[in-house]
Amino acid sequence: MTRTVHVPLGTRAYDVKIGAGLLDRAGHEIRELLPSRRLVVVTDEAMAGTPHLARLEASLAEAGLSFRTVTVPQGEGSKSWAVLERVCEAVLEPGIDRKTAILALGGGVVGDLAGFAASILLRGLPFVQAPTTLLAQVDSSVGGKTGINARSGKNLVGAFHQPRVVLIDPTTLDTLPVRELRAGYAEVAKYGLIRDEAFFAWLEEHGQGVIDGDQEARTHAIERSCTLKAEIVGDDEFETKGGRALLNFGHTFAHAYENLSGYGGRLLHGEAVGIGMVQATELSVRSGHLPAGSTSRVRRHLQSLGLKVSPGEVTNQGFAADAMLTAMRRDKKTTDGTINFVLLRRLGEAFTSSAVDPDVLRELLDRPV
Repeated sequence: MTRTVHVPLGTRAYDVKIGAGLLDRAGHEIRELLPSRRLVVVTDEAMAGTPHLARLEASLAEAGLSFRTVTVPQGEGSKSWAVLERVCEAVLEPGIDRKTAILALGGGVVGDLAGFAASILLRGLPFVQAPTTLLAQVDSSVGGKTGINARSGKNLVGAFHQPRVVLIDPTTLDTLPVRELRAGYAEVAKYGLIRDEAFFAWLEEHGQGVIDGDQEARTHAIERSCTLKAEIVGDDEFETKGGRALLNFGHTFAHAYENLSGYGGRLLHGEAVGIGMVQATELSVRSGHLPAGSTSRVRRHLQSLGLKVSPGEVTNQGFAADAMLTAMRRDKKTTDGTINFVLLRRLGEAFTSSAVDPDVLRELLDRPV
């Protein structure tokens, strides 16, 4: 059974479809949504060790679609100017028109990179997301944010470019390394923490099943996460009203950790988000917004599933307070040099604030929980 989450964006509205085996039906799912039968698949080297690219290509051929495949290196390093240029040239070289679609098959890196290429090639090409990682399925594939990293920070170059449809096949998670599953799970937990305490409580009971491969638990976690994100994005597509900024809970810390780690395999994005959420929760406590003990509950849940919960767990990596503050000020959520944080009033209720006592922040950075 396919479950559908609608993203209500007027003329840019689209559906997020969730169902086992959806990748094998992808060609028929997208054929009538695209303006032509031509498309380019962008994927990464990680797909070579899985059956998923062959599944997708077989479904496209069966649906009578004409396609080419462009492959990029695996990892955050592909969100760069150099790889973006290679993708754009590879898409353009054989000749395309403005009806040619780009389909992203892979994790968040592939989706962000391919989506940004789609947004700038011929001033905008149709785009389809087929996310294969938990993080991409519950977060980065929904909402239209695309982009690459710059030397100064993460996701500083990009555009809003909504897909025509998002096709989520939870069976792709069966081949995902457990480290990647755990990293993606941090984004799942985020939705409970910022908007739905009942969902967070459900995760405390069923989170291990999401990691271990319980298909019903996985499907529910994906659907609920996408539903909550669709509600937020539908109300604040371009992050101008403040609501969409809540999705950055933990990310102000996380992006700084990633920047200082060099965007390599030492620290995955979801791992950084997990650590960042613990720090943001503690900042909420120390700022007087959240009851004492809240940090322990968040930390305990993430730790029980094997996630990193402290910057000290990043092997051989130090995060000096001054370096963290510099990286945070370069984040795209900073306004006039003031760092904006997403904090919690209670679990399930988030808000944005730039009124954080600098001494409290520095003390937390000097001695992270």
